[in-house]
Amino acid sequence: MKNPMLILAGLAALLTTFLFSTGALAADAAQKSINAPAVTMFVIFVALTLVVTYWAAKKTRTAKDFYAAGGNITGFQNGLALAGDYMSAASFLGIAALVYANGFDGLIYSIGFLVGWPIMLFLLAEKLRNLGKYTFADVASYRLSQAPIRTVAAISSLIVVAMYLIAQMVGAGKLIQVLFGLPYSYAVVIVGVLMMVYVTLGGMLATTWVQIIKAVLLLSGATFMALAVLYAFGFDFNAMFSKAVEISPKHEAIMAPGSLIHDPISAISLGLALMFGVAGLPHILMRFFTVSDAKEARKSVFVATGFIGYFYILTFIIGFGAIIMVSTNPAYLDAAHKLIGGNNMAAIHLSHAIGGDVFLGFISAVAFATILAVVSGLTLAGASAVSHDLYANVFRHGRVDEKTEMRASRLATLALGILAIFLGIAFEKQNIAFMVGLAFAVAASANFPVLFLALYWKKLTTRGAVMGGLGGLLTAMVLVILSQSVWVDVLGNASAIMPYKYPAIFSMPVAFVLAWLFSVTDNSQRAQEERARFHAQYVRSETGIGAEGATRH
Repeated sequence: MKNPMLILAGLAALLTTFLFSTGALAADAAQKSINAPAVTMFVIFVALTLVVTYWAAKKTRTAKDFYAAGGNITGFQNGLALAGDYMSAASFLGIAALVYANGFDGLIYSIGFLVGWPIMLFLLAEKLRNLGKYTFADVASYRLSQAPIRTVAAISSLIVVAMYLIAQMVGAGKLIQVLFGLPYSYAVVIVGVLMMVYVTLGGMLATTWVQIIKAVLLLSGATFMALAVLYAFGFDFNAMFSKAVEISPKHEAIMAPGSLIHDPISAISLGLALMFGVAGLPHILMRFFTVSDAKEARKSVFVATGFIGYFYILTFIIGFGAIIMVSTNPAYLDAAHKLIGGNNMAAIHLSHAIGGDVFLGFISAVAFATILAVVSGLTLAGASAVSHDLYANVFRHGRVDEKTEMRASRLATLALGILAIFLGIAFEKQNIAFMVGLAFAVAASANFPVLFLALYWKKLTTRGAVMGGLGGLLTAMVLVILSQSVWVDVLGNASAIMPYKYPAIFSMPVAFVLAWLFSVTDNSQRAQEERARFHAQYVRSETGIGAEGATRH
């Protein structure tokens, strides 16, 4: 980056936040002792990521550098970064919390989050790389009208990003609240400022390496935690489960399904959202444009799936370990005998039970790295939707230089950062894995149907794609608002209008049916031309001939 003032401005913002938090810490020190090892490792990680961001900023000169790291990330690196981007606070803190609270049923999220990756591998990865440039809207609009498709894709992407950001900000806020003793709102502000610094300065290159570093640290820390739990029981799973059943107030119920998902409709709906939602997450789809060709894109998914599958096995062990080692320890419980910081902190407290203050410091820093890496990817995806899809291609009709587009993206990053702070404070009490489940439902209902049909159905037209995308999006959003998670828990009404928490089983069919109906009834000249362009799109999607950056730079 040629403008050092931007770097200085970011570091000044970070310094201001640090001084602000230091004052709060001093005021709170009399009430709560600070974990020095944890704070030290936290500061070391922040310093390391700032160094990475500074290095990346000097290499980020073009829009391709900012959005796609120049297309020079290898398949293995991108696979590790994909794992780092996907293994979010919902995965590490949220799933462990669900297993801690519900036992066996918490595994439904682990399975659901994982099984979407074969869909990505076999249906989307190579075609995305061959057809796209920076965002999945590039692919969805390849043979269709640019402005309406990009507008719908950008709106749905921003909604998914906002919902996903809620989960990450809540996790980060709770983590820093427990670690530093800061008020929750202060903690969320700190995370928001750091996020804006990373993305604004370093773009995709900084985001990628933060995700890679975080993935290595998270896999290492989670492996140690799981091994420590198993070691306490002689690596005997039966002994571990028996002890958990004995300790849990639910007893045998924690080893049976049904405590978290109570009916078949909810189970199927959640499964659909988690399976197909991954194929509609803008920050995941965006990563396939960072590699050199379709072969590396395929390798990315293969590597990511292996790491993610291994990690979810670990979270299951960590959740049961927390039942045994945390739920009965008064040191981790408040006056009401509930977990300090809420159930989302089960894995953090388990790290202290296993390795004391030092390991708590390491896991806390890793959890914070997890959140910042995912938040950075989300923010970059949201900013790209605003600057690349809306500003550059809809409002300016492609007539905009790279410098102006990158400036728009950085301004969008700042706006998203402020929005994330407000949303993180508003949704403080929500379980973060559940919030991500809702984001997946919207992604599966709005983004996936349009992207899938654009790639595989010749008769899809612009009118069909717009109506299908909007129909799925609006149906999912209305059902989410009318469900207990918003209608009761956030808005304070007595009972929910929508009896099910998860909307995908209703909203996904709406998207596909509307896309089909408005496409087959569209006999306009434009629709005929769009169908005629399908063959050229198919050839490029399969061969990569003419693909953006098909050779390594």
